[in-house]
Amino acid sequence: MYAIVDIETTGGHASANGITEIAICIHNGKKVIERYSTLVNPERDIPIYISALTGITNDMVKDAPPFADVAHDIYHLLNNKIFVAHNVNFDHSFVRYHLAAAGYELQCNKLCTVRLGRKILPGLPSYGLGKLCRHLGIENESRHRAAGDAEATAILFSMLLQQDKENHIQQALKQNSKEQVLPPNLPKQDVDSLPMTPGVYYFHDDKGKVIYVGKAKNLKKRICSHFTGNNPGPQRQEFLRNIHHITYQLCGTELIAFVLESVEIKRLWPKYNRSLKRFEHAYSLYAFEDQRGYLRLVVDKHRKMTGAIYSCNTLYEGRTILLQLIDNYGLCPKLCFIQTNTEACTGINGGTCACEGIESPEIYNAKVNAAIEELQNALPTFAIRDAGRTADEHSCLLVEKGKFYGMGYISHYFDVDNLQQLKNHLTPYPGNDYIRSMVAGYATRFPERKVVFA
Repeated sequence: MYAIVDIETTGGHASANGITEIAICIHNGKKVIERYSTLVNPERDIPIYISALTGITNDMVKDAPPFADVAHDIYHLLNNKIFVAHNVNFDHSFVRYHLAAAGYELQCNKLCTVRLGRKILPGLPSYGLGKLCRHLGIENESRHRAAGDAEATAILFSMLLQQDKENHIQQALKQNSKEQVLPPNLPKQDVDSLPMTPGVYYFHDDKGKVIYVGKAKNLKKRICSHFTGNNPGPQRQEFLRNIHHITYQLCGTELIAFVLESVEIKRLWPKYNRSLKRFEHAYSLYAFEDQRGYLRLVVDKHRKMTGAIYSCNTLYEGRTILLQLIDNYGLCPKLCFIQTNTEACTGINGGTCACEGIESPEIYNAKVNAAIEELQNALPTFAIRDAGRTADEHSCLLVEKGKFYGMGYISHYFDVDNLQQLKNHLTPYPGNDYIRSMVAGYATRFPERKVVFA
């Protein structure tokens, strides 16, 4: 038995919106044998643009029952049925959420007539309910009203049952199919063809634009995890509706996938990626010349495009490095903004320090430049050699003087001992502090995979 459902709502996600109308057609596989329809008081205002679309106004629902009052009837109509709807995850998420709020836990299989239409009736210009009905000659005089759309979906479902020569409906209902959890516009073959290896994946919208980039140790497992659960939040619902296609790049290791993900997010700036867009180190070490001609070192908040000497996550890390340079090169703690009081300078030269004007800018600046040179020379140059995409290659990432240079794949027999030769085999990528920290941390955890260049 099938329960064909259509709802009208106050908005696009269940957690912050209510149902204004629900219609259910009970279908026995041949015809509709029972119908249920009611307006519902959403217990909140219906936005004007929603009323303009559906024709349902606040006045129409003010005397209608709230969902809790009809939840019992709706649950018993849906329980032990196959939940069918056009874009089923939307309707199911609303009904399941509001039934749960009323104390009923809905557990049932789902079928999506959008997905089934694409398989059983391929090649049509559109699979939206309105255009699909017009193409198939299904009359619907109450478009965007629950009863009219449910009746139209029931007729469409009967057609799909009759024309399902390859048993797509039964295949979708198989317990291990998982098809009912997929986004309505995503072809199942995109998921079926995914490998279980490390890589970076791309979700595309209906125009082919990348809307999300992710990384995975196991591409198939990670991508499928996006489609499990019943999160009714607005971002997830919109996100799933906009996924039309998946592409991917294989990576030799999870580390390569992490780095490539970061690079691709910066390059493509996908709509639904959030965290790596915002990542920047908090502090950096800078050098500047003051009005008297003295070079001054300072640890300050990180700013883009400002020529930082060194970047770090914490103020403590930056000040520790700066204090070490002060001790090693006799720099002035006042000119380095470490000593900020009005007392005499506590540096190595005491009262004859540069802050008093005793030491000339030329002499002091030479010490500052030597300190900067030592810091930069102390930044490591190393490669990480690791597993490749196939048995006859290795992956390789290169950090040169503390900055990420690039990565690629080299022959199993290639000797990583000449820096310039190695760079000729790698693809340069724009680095950032996130990548540098990630690669350095990996090298610390797996020192046996690290190749250090003198």
